[in-house]
Amino acid sequence: MVQGRGSAMAATVLLCLLMLHFELAQAATYTVGDTNGWTFNVVGWTNGKSFKAGDTLIFNYNPSIHNVVVVNSAGYNSCATPNGAKVYQSGKDQIKLAKGQNFFICNFVGHCQAGMKIAATAA
Repeated sequence: MVQGRGSAMAATVLLCLLMLHFELAQAATYTVGDTNGWTFNVVGWTNGKSFKAGDTLIFNYNPSIHNVVVVNSAGYNSCATPNGAKVYQSGKDQIKLAKGQNFFICNFVGHCQAGMKIAATAA
């Protein structure tokens, strides 16, 4: 009886690992702004796209004139950087989407207001 339980437990663990692998294999990669990259007027780039938690957004930009800041909805709507916000500055940032709403802005003066922000909802 103990051996049967052990086999069932091993099978359950294996099934969970396979499901996790399948989920990770299904994750997609998107380049924000497509060939234009992370730039002005990219605000509508997410329209028509279906994101999933675990998908990766790639932000390509010139780091001397732009950045990527992960913000909350208030920061997105007001183009303001909340205290403790994560700021990316490499010019080739890769950010995994969390389940739910994900908000990103450039916090260089006037850039967010010029449409350099996106909101991506991941299922």
